[in-house]
Amino acid sequence: MGDDPALAAYEAFAPIYNDFNHLNDYEMWLGRTLLPELEKHGLKQGRVLDVGCGSGRAFAPLRKRGWQIRGCDLSPSMIELAREEGGEGVELSVANMRELPVFGEFELVISLNDAVNYLLGEDDLAQALAAMAANLSADGLLLFDVNAGSAYEGDGIWASGRREVEHGGRRWIWRGVGEVEPSVYESRIEGDGIETVINRERFRPEAEVRASMEAAGLECVAALGMDEVDGKIILSDPIDERRDYKMVFIGRRAG
Repeated sequence: MGDDPALAAYEAFAPIYNDFNHLNDYEMWLGRTLLPELEKHGLKQGRVLDVGCGSGRAFAPLRKRGWQIRGCDLSPSMIELAREEGGEGVELSVANMRELPVFGEFELVISLNDAVNYLLGEDDLAQALAAMAANLSADGLLLFDVNAGSAYEGDGIWASGRREVEHGGRRWIWRGVGEVEPSVYESRIEGDGIETVINRERFRPEAEVRASMEAAGLECVAALGMDEVDGKIILSDPIDERRDYKMVFIGRRAG
């Protein structure tokens, strides 16, 4: 799979991806929480580009609300899963977000489920965000998330955390390995039906994300902490990187 750790990881992860993540509720997360938040900042319904779309789990809440969807992902195997999810109504492409083509002008560009954390180079985030910004309409909004610091310290999922998943008669274990290079953390997934999946993410604190947005020509219109309490997604301002498990950023083209 070449030299890209994310590509290798998701080609290996694809056979169990949906089963491993079967509890993820995109309707609650995107449909009932993030889209209403975007509407507070002037979101206009129309076309959406899902960058790092994975298996297309975000398509259903978007389609339900009348969005025209286009998706792209680095992994061909994940795109095949997304094709099954999206059907003929979703146009899909294999694309590296660091070299993202201009697919058109979109009212909304999203990159969710910490997809940008898989960009390991120091300047990769600014490069990818600039490419996403180039796909925004004049008044379009960009939505993306990153893992908060809590994921990378103590018993955080990328530090020393352990998670067991059982579904459909199969069982897998996620094990956080910790920091393997400066700011780069590793985890491994082992279990039924797969070779060991080796994931690597880069921890990017809020200040670094904001600086990358500015370098990409984006104005940060909202930076929110995300937590889950009693089965509900809670967004908070300001971010608390040790309490929140994700940080959510909304941007628009500067000027």
